[in-house]
Amino acid sequence: MNHVPLRLERTTDRDVHDDLMLRLGTYRHVCDSYYLAVDESAQTDQNITDGLVRLLDQWGAHLRRLRLTGGTVFLPFDFSDQCTAWLRVSSPDGGQAIVQAGWSSIEGWSFYPSDFAETAARVHDFKPVVNASVECDLDDLIATVTQNRESLAPHTKS
Repeated sequence: MNHVPLRLERTTDRDVHDDLMLRLGTYRHVCDSYYLAVDESAQTDQNITDGLVRLLDQWGAHLRRLRLTGGTVFLPFDFSDQCTAWLRVSSPDGGQAIVQAGWSSIEGWSFYPSDFAETAARVHDFKPVVNASVECDLDDLIATVTQNRESLAPHTKS
């Protein structure tokens, strides 16, 4: 397995603002865990670490579906009042993947981070960030997301 330079992590537990960091290649993006903390869906208990684990579980599920026929999925990582940031993962063949960070005008308050599938299907205005992408093997990407998830909650299974 080759490591894919992708990680979403909590950088501090002092607050719910500027406490998350997405790393994608050389690109770094600081964001908030606020919407993870206020997620009122039945699938979370409003614990930020649990919210991150649930988010990464969903990332993994969406990525595993790409193995079958390829395609494109969107994975959210920053939830703001007036927009959201997403990873667009494209795999033409279910083997190789291109991961690109970018923005959508979909508001972060309009859906729960713990259940983003329906909203991800509506990302039609994705605007990529320049120089915020990596090319990799899809299986390596899935393994990296799984490792990221397990580092947050090592005693639970995805």
